[in-house]
Amino acid sequence: MSSEKSGSDPIKIHWRIDEWFPDLSPKVRQDLKAYHTELLTFNKTINLIGVKTIPYADAIHFADCIMATSVIMATDKITEIHDFGSGNGFPGLVFAIMNPEVKVFLVDVDQRKAGFLKHVIESLKLKNAEVLVRNVESLAEGSVKAAISRGYAPISRSVLVARKLIPEGGAYYHMKSEEWATEIADIPTQLCSYWQPGLLLEYRLPVGEIKFAVVKTQKIGN
Repeated sequence: MSSEKSGSDPIKIHWRIDEWFPDLSPKVRQDLKAYHTELLTFNKTINLIGVKTIPYADAIHFADCIMATSVIMATDKITEIHDFGSGNGFPGLVFAIMNPEVKVFLVDVDQRKAGFLKHVIESLKLKNAEVLVRNVESLAEGSVKAAISRGYAPISRSVLVARKLIPEGGAYYHMKSEEWATEIADIPTQLCSYWQPGLLLEYRLPVGEIKFAVVKTQKIGN
């Protein structure tokens, strides 16, 4: 645990990933910590994460993405995945660090955030991660085998955007709060002809009582 200064008041920065996830390899835990360090450094000039989440980024951002990534990889055989609206790299960078055999495309139109993502990829020598600086909507039709997002858009909006991008048989994984069922209920009936939504897992972070979830929408038609 380290600290930073905000004015004259010290802010304690927690890092409990080693304690919470001892089964992760030393290399993965080392890379996650390096990513955490770069995140806090760049956050001083680019708005990557909220100021109030900085002390507990290990739980709010890293643990959440580690748990979601583990759920997805334990469920499906994925060889490549697009992180829509990657921004600060959650969950795409965590996905890439944990799964070097999976090709991860980080999609974001913001040039400054894309610069941050490229910096982390280069610093950690992540050969399986690539930044695509563009709007999600501009991706080629049928080019996305699988997608994931966290905070990108409500599920109904996300699957509408992804309808032509993800071919039949592909999947879109949504990292959501405990309000996930409401978002599924809001999917227009006509979109249900193309997508089959379902809960993969609800979980709690190592600290706190709030539930989070991974929702999978399977593409069942074109």
